[in-house]
Amino acid sequence: MVKPMSRRVFLKAAGLAAAVALLPVRARAAQGKPRNIILIYADDLGYGDLGCYGATQVATPHIDRIAREGVRFVNAHSTSATCTPSRYALLTGEYPWRRQGTGILPGDARLIIEPGRTTLPALLQRAGYQTGVVGKWHLGLGAGHLDWNQDIAPGPLDIGFDYCFLIPATGDRVPCVYVEDRRVVGLDPQDPIQVSYTKPIGTDPTGRDHPELLKMHPSHGHDQTIVNGISRIGYMTGGQAARWVDEDIADTITRKATAFIEKYRAEPFFLYFSTHDIHVPRVPHPRFAGKSGLGPRGDVIVQLDEAVGTLLATLDRLGLAEDTLLIFSSDNGPVVDDGYRDRAVELLDGHRPAGPLRGGKYSAFDAGTRVPWIVRWPGQVRPGVSGALVSQVDLAASLAALTDQKLAADDIPDSLDVLGALLGRTDRGRDHLVEHAGVLSLIQGDWKYIEPGQGPRMNVNTNIELGNVPQPQLYHLRDDLGEKTNLAAEHPQRVREMAARLRDIRQQGRTRPGPR
Repeated sequence: MVKPMSRRVFLKAAGLAAAVALLPVRARAAQGKPRNIILIYADDLGYGDLGCYGATQVATPHIDRIAREGVRFVNAHSTSATCTPSRYALLTGEYPWRRQGTGILPGDARLIIEPGRTTLPALLQRAGYQTGVVGKWHLGLGAGHLDWNQDIAPGPLDIGFDYCFLIPATGDRVPCVYVEDRRVVGLDPQDPIQVSYTKPIGTDPTGRDHPELLKMHPSHGHDQTIVNGISRIGYMTGGQAARWVDEDIADTITRKATAFIEKYRAEPFFLYFSTHDIHVPRVPHPRFAGKSGLGPRGDVIVQLDEAVGTLLATLDRLGLAEDTLLIFSSDNGPVVDDGYRDRAVELLDGHRPAGPLRGGKYSAFDAGTRVPWIVRWPGQVRPGVSGALVSQVDLAASLAALTDQKLAADDIPDSLDVLGALLGRTDRGRDHLVEHAGVLSLIQGDWKYIEPGQGPRMNVNTNIELGNVPQPQLYHLRDDLGEKTNLAAEHPQRVREMAARLRDIRQQGRTRPGPR
């Protein structure tokens, strides 16, 4: 016979039940998965551009705060030395070199991620998160011959995002408008947009023909349609009311990101905040102009840090910081002169954007893909510095594991579960990694092999070594982080073995084991 519950026991049990119902999200997060996930993805930010990675000429206190409170990775990589392929790998869990059409896209490219395939946002959507992307996209929109004046589809909403506010391609490419969900923001139907990457259209002046109209002049390329006193890549006409003002881009997308956090403060969310900074054209808001002492490139690093600080303050104000897994990284390595005469080279003043690394954006050397990477999750991530080998292609599998998502055999084919390393619980990450910059490279342990290449050795526009030489290259990264001494001739057997491993990875079509 069950004894009746006493009033005191009943009230205690009822109080406990009420307390459980009102548990802060921190306690619920302790069950294993974070209440919220934010991925901040900077653009062209180098390994040496942040204070927490050794920079002394420019201050980044907010990003440095994340590093103090989380784990800072020193052997973390984007998959590629340029933006579109890195973003493709981040969202699909697939090496971009496996697919044609994943190179740097024009602003009118079609969507290169097929609707229906498993993506990082789709996995988190399935796990119950509200998913949003704010900022730079550069993965194409539509299915070809896109009409910018109608609903824009397919796009982020068709590959796992519930909300989007986009810079469609890059700041230096037309169309220079924002897209929210499926529509251009602020478009006047009486002034329709047209875009062309093949021939001039409309009567808008170009930088090539009217340099006197420019407030920032190109150093190479970037001399087509002028928007906001800056000439771009590609031709655009119409959409005058919808065109952005470059000085306001950082504030605009940061407001949209914080609005997303505010809206979903009471339920789980995933926010992919993809900044424009520090990509060209570097046009900081007036409150940041001249603040760094390093010219516009340094100023937009300060502007980026302030945007990060705004997100951190929003999380603190809403009481969400303790329950939010926050990841900060960059899509590829640094470039100084990338098409505009902004005096970035002249004003470096000893600042080393790549730190101790060789190369930069576009390069097979490690400065092309070894990027800042910081992870914070209070109470769950052990603060410190990690030497684990990790790649952005691994975020899909790792976050799938964190949120208990099952994977089909064909899902995210190159994404590995390195969750223990991401949470700072082990220094053991991947055992190998393929990097992509025209030629492919293979990292195994301390060794890096760069396959022979036939392209130019130097990007003459950016003055960056590309790593293309007709002979194989082999570097011991622990002893030679700057990749100064090619050891291929001294270790021919290792070269053969790593070349064979790279061929196998190419041929196999995947590196992830079968479904969990």
